[in-house]
Amino acid sequence: MVLTLALAALLLYVGKLVKNVVPILQRFFIPVPVVGGLLFSLVALFGHETGLFSFTLDDHLRPLLMMAFFTTVGFTASYRMLVAGGIGVAILLGLISVLITLQNTLGVTVATVFGENPLLGLATGSISLVGGHGTSAAFGPELERLGMTGALSVSVAAATFGLVAGSLIGGSVGKRLIARFDLKYPVQSDPNEQMQIGSEREEDRKVNLQQMMTGCMLIAISMGLGSFIVRGLNACGLILPAYIGPMIVAAVIRNIGDVSGHHVPVNTTNILGMLALQYFLAMALMSMRLWELASLAVPLVTALVLQTVLMALFAYFVVFRVMGRDYDAAVIAVGSCGFGLGATPNAMANMEAFTAVNGPSPKAFFVVPLVGALFNDFVNASLITLFMMLLT
Repeated sequence: MVLTLALAALLLYVGKLVKNVVPILQRFFIPVPVVGGLLFSLVALFGHETGLFSFTLDDHLRPLLMMAFFTTVGFTASYRMLVAGGIGVAILLGLISVLITLQNTLGVTVATVFGENPLLGLATGSISLVGGHGTSAAFGPELERLGMTGALSVSVAAATFGLVAGSLIGGSVGKRLIARFDLKYPVQSDPNEQMQIGSEREEDRKVNLQQMMTGCMLIAISMGLGSFIVRGLNACGLILPAYIGPMIVAAVIRNIGDVSGHHVPVNTTNILGMLALQYFLAMALMSMRLWELASLAVPLVTALVLQTVLMALFAYFVVFRVMGRDYDAAVIAVGSCGFGLGATPNAMANMEAFTAVNGPSPKAFFVVPLVGALFNDFVNASLITLFMMLLT
């Protein structure tokens, strides 16, 4: 366990060094643990193919780190923030829920057509695309436990593809909308709108020992209480991933704190969650068996190309129209391509590049981060769990 943890730390350091000297990795926001983990998995692939060496890694820390990360996701599920975000946030969250369902349905359909395990469709669906590398590393082992060989490798590969694809198609969708509907940025947009929600989200920004202690205690308590929820549901015949219970408890604690005035130090729990995620991702990617991807190459590529087309069409015909058919809606559509296939940083980069040329959109920069960073993972994990129950 100690050696595996040390190796993960080393790969995080190596990944950071490589990312700093390879501009394309920075451009597409490829996470540091993905860089380091993939380099190690390539070394493991060489050892496997040549028969010269192999690695045996300890995985006892991975479930704990995964549960800690998803517990911190629960602390972001604030009803007050959802209300403060207004109807735009609620509508976009509803649209992303539809997108998640479409991605998983398309993935399962492609897998079935190729005669593969339907769970492959989830690995090439919202697990890797809306979910990204964190959700891929969490659900990959779950899919393997349910019988899909190579699920972790497929999910991570699809998530990496999604980061690049989401960054590439966003601008094209926006340009097409601008040209088709002759859109102009609204001069009357209120620039203070974004600042108001931003100031609320950034409360308790100063992190100290007491906040770190409180954050650790809340995470541990949520994990402990949540384990009873999962056990109870399992006893009733409802099999759920182990982190669902802790995530629910964390959400309840967050909202009780908001109502009572005893606020949860969300910034601190986010930092702790990201720390857990970094090591969890590094350990997960270290364990990838890339040689298992060979037999799935054709269905994997087919599914990812179709998913990219689906995202572009969904942003163009659905997100833009439902969000208002105006300039702000076009920028939101551009951002949705980012986190619909990749991650919130990709969404922000898409919108920043687009608005730098076409004009600002405070509404888009207000709505998209709330959905992509706060509520997206919570909804996605719930719907993925539902699909897994239906397919097994």
